[in-house]
Amino acid sequence: MTDKGYVLEEGNRLNNFAVEPKVYVDDKVNTGFTNYAETINGRFAMIGFVSLLALEAFSGHGLIGFLSSL
Repeated sequence: MTDKGYVLEEGNRLNNFAVEPKVYVDDKVNTGFTNYAETINGRFAMIGFVSLLALEAFSGHGLIGFLSSL
């Protein structure tokens, strides 16, 4: 006897493990070179480039010079 996701065995014992979960298969691939991943990578690259320009403007040294002076 099955009722709303649980099974009652003989003697009205509850058996939660007798019901298998519904399987959902997504055919859409979300890995690799997707438009979203490329957009995010481009934005992070722009942030890094502007940060390096700001570092050079404020410290007067490039990245290597700044790190060697620490």
